[in-house]
Amino acid sequence: MGAEQNTTPWTRRQFVGALGTATGAAIAGWPGALVAADKPTRRAGSRRMKVAILATEVRKYSHAQHFVDRFLEGYGWQGKHHRPPFDLAGLYVDQIPEGDLSRERSRRHKTKIFPTVEETLTLGGSKLAVDGVLIIAEHGLYPRTEKGQTLYPRNDFFQRTVKVFESTGRSVPVFNDKHLSTDWNECVAMVEASRRLKFPFLAGSSLPVTWRIPSVEIPLGTPMEESVCICYGGIDSYDIHGLETAQCMSERRAGGEPGVKSVRAIRGPEVWEQLGKNANTRRLFLAALARSFTCKGPSGYLCAPPDLDWLKREVRNPVAYYIEHLDGFKTTLFLLSGVVTDFTYAGLAKSGQVFSCQMYLPMPPAVTTLADFFNPLVNNIEQMLLENAAPYPVERTLLTSGMTLFAIESLYRGGKLIDTPQLNVAYQAPERSTYWRA
Repeated sequence: MGAEQNTTPWTRRQFVGALGTATGAAIAGWPGALVAADKPTRRAGSRRMKVAILATEVRKYSHAQHFVDRFLEGYGWQGKHHRPPFDLAGLYVDQIPEGDLSRERSRRHKTKIFPTVEETLTLGGSKLAVDGVLIIAEHGLYPRTEKGQTLYPRNDFFQRTVKVFESTGRSVPVFNDKHLSTDWNECVAMVEASRRLKFPFLAGSSLPVTWRIPSVEIPLGTPMEESVCICYGGIDSYDIHGLETAQCMSERRAGGEPGVKSVRAIRGPEVWEQLGKNANTRRLFLAALARSFTCKGPSGYLCAPPDLDWLKREVRNPVAYYIEHLDGFKTTLFLLSGVVTDFTYAGLAKSGQVFSCQMYLPMPPAVTTLADFFNPLVNNIEQMLLENAAPYPVERTLLTSGMTLFAIESLYRGGKLIDTPQLNVAYQAPERSTYWRA
């Protein structure tokens, strides 16, 4: 997530050739004196761990900027400034747009930028030389499919990483930001590679681990019937955030997640027609909408309850994804750009109880690049690196990636219902909740 700022990139060799060796000045105005800071630590009796970041581009508001800066400079955590106990030892940047920040970070922190993925992981040597890999392949100028998907090189970065693991006989934990891939077979191959080589694999975005307002978790093993997520944004970008919002809550239902039976996606007036036909979905829709901080009310009647006539006027191009799970559970995602700019959830238990909350994602103001919802995501990555185990299952991201892919395919086919035997991805949610309470 973040503002899109795409300009003509440099070539890789132009960029590497332009790198200097001088150390840059400290960030102007950094409020380091305002908080007590954690000192970088290391595990007893061990060397300080090293990580590598493989990025598409590093500029203001890009995802990579948020990860790079947190590993280099730390972030606010539990009432103080926390510095990850790792060295960002190697950085690969695929494209260099106007406003690139990677060169300045490299000079100031003496973090080396390498010309290839392979050299980044080996730190210029012949063997794997890092203890963790982060793949942040979001943003940048890449081809788009006729279905509206951007072909970010997530799978390419991952497979090249796997080849380094195989050639050196050692593997380390890997984090992949957002979708696994825009191709289902590639998604599956990525997870299978992590199992074959036995390395922890964590993936997804900030939505499952950010603050929740109110601080709600569905008790593990609760019998559930249906869920709704309301969000905004475009397909192949923000839709997966909405599906993650729903999945991280609903996966805790009785029996766990068995996988998905079918997917259908529609847009336009038919969205309101379908909503009008299903009382439970409509109830959850209104419950989720009530959790929004940004919902626009009818002009002059800001406290009036929303109705379908008002929504039809305000939302020019609504999109809805209908997901039927193999246990009969249903998930519906509504993309309502123009009315909301946040992510909210409502789930219906078989007892009749409704669980609802907002996944709170405060956007950074223009004067700063901070986006605090990246803090808990980075903290979960730290846990994986330290404990050599993913704090939540990668199967969640495998399934949400598949939901997204087949929903986009359904839209491309004019709203056709698509059976998805491929999405028989069964898993159990972790007992421990991983969202941010601090």
